[in-house]
Amino acid sequence: MDALTPTQRRELRAKAHHLHPVVIVGHHGLTPAVLHEIDVNLLAHELIKVRVFSEDRSEREAMLERICAALDAASVQHIGRLLVLWRPAPDDVEAPPPDTRATGKGRRANSGTGARTKTMAKSAPQARRPRSPLARTTARSATPRAPSSKTRQPSAQARRRRQGS
Repeated sequence: MDALTPTQRRELRAKAHHLHPVVIVGHHGLTPAVLHEIDVNLLAHELIKVRVFSEDRSEREAMLERICAALDAASVQHIGRLLVLWRPAPDDVEAPPPDTRATGKGRRANSGTGARTKTMAKSAPQARRPRSPLARTTARSATPRAPSSKTRQPSAQARRRRQGS
């Protein structure tokens, strides 16, 4: 892979800033299984972070060069024990389908055990969509509060005077 220009490197570093490491290289080093996982994640994401648990900086540098040579990837950044790698997605290979097990998307409504019938599904209330924490705080602040015990309540005599006027 050709070396990245400083402008490309800066843009990729900015994109990678919020990413978490998706592959961790442990004390066994760079095994074929780890290389395969890095390859799979580069296919899926193009830009990834790899955490390396090695004390020796020169060993981490050699590991980064080996990864880039084996997987035809470009090194974006090596900071501490984090390696940021980039490889453009190939044009002829489609991206792998998203994993639907975790989100529940893509399942049929009547599949599996305990499935509801169509009439039950129509009459059942819709599940609430989770709101962001910010929406919850603003919704709470907009609702009126019941008076607490610390607020001063008018005395019985003051209430009678108010009713009489």
